[in-house]
Amino acid sequence: MSELPNDNFYYNPKLKTRARTLRNHSTKSEIYLWKYVLSKKKMLGYTFLRQRPVLHYIADFMCKELKLIIEVDGITHLDEQQQEYDRIRQDNLEKVGFSILRFSSWEVLNRIHDVRAHIHEWVELHSPQDE
Repeated sequence: MSELPNDNFYYNPKLKTRARTLRNHSTKSEIYLWKYVLSKKKMLGYTFLRQRPVLHYIADFMCKELKLIIEVDGITHLDEQQQEYDRIRQDNLEKVGFSILRFSSWEVLNRIHDVRAHIHEWVELHSPQDE
């Protein structure tokens, strides 16, 4: 399997239609995280994209500038096979330079302030330093 070029953060145009469908049918927790934490440069001025095709996957949220992917995992991610797939997926994304933060749907819906604080702390620690 050949990898996609890094000219656009490993964007995969073959997944564009599927990503659009996922954006139009977001889960409640994805909508919540987007609305209250990531949209409109709310996270320290960084731009996040929703349902971004990257490599052979679709990331729930991605910030190009930080090479950060944020995943919101529903109950199906408790399945052993799904967890193995998630590990492989995360390894592949990390190999090309992305960092991944994962939150459960429950955390997003019930502990949004903690989720926001965790993302905020990560962004502060990994933001490119001004020269």
